Amino acid sequence: MHRWATRLRDDLGISIAASNSLATSISGDVAALPPDVQGRILPSSTVPLRRRLDEVTAFQAFMDEIRANGSSPATTRAQVIVQNYVCFVYLGESCFRVLRKNSPTGSTLNLCCRFLTDNPVRAFRNAIAHGNWDYNSDFDGLVFWARKGENPNENLSEFNVSQNELEFWQSLARCTAYAAYMTLARTGS
Repeated sequence: MHRWATRLRDDLGISIAASNSLATSISGDVAALPPDVQGRILPSSTVPLRRRLDEVTAFQAFMDEIRANGSSPATTRAQVIVQNYVCFVYLGESCFRVLRKNSPTGSTLNLCCRFLTDNPVRAFRNAIAHGNWDYNSDFDGLVFWARKGENPNENLSEFNVSQNELEFWQSLARCTAYAAYMTLARTGS
């Protein structure tokens, strides 16, 4: 995540020290949560933490395998779907919302989870969940349609996300989830 340190500071308000060691900072924030708060995080999910961690680990292995073996256009398209679903739908619901609710305001953990659950990432998550997305004309990003707010009667608006922006969002999602889940598993919660 060091590659994104400036973005973490400028866009999320994360300190210089935390932005240069994001996973360590997130892990420290999770470990510092009182035991009763850690105890509230896990029961909020019907899937046990170990199984969630298995999915995140398997997903990382999948990403590493594709990177190592190269990919065809079909594999790349499948990777886009899987990566966006895991990073924003699966983890958004099972991880980021719960952690945001149970972490201190202004902590690195809270800032990351807030970014990952607010617009524009929230709108993108909804577009992925509802199939309202497509590749842009140059295949260097995605176009998606979502509501700007939470009013279900609001018309869908068109948004664009560049590949670079999407890589930042995905990297942040994977780092946040992995650091949090590993720490919770280690603390025995």
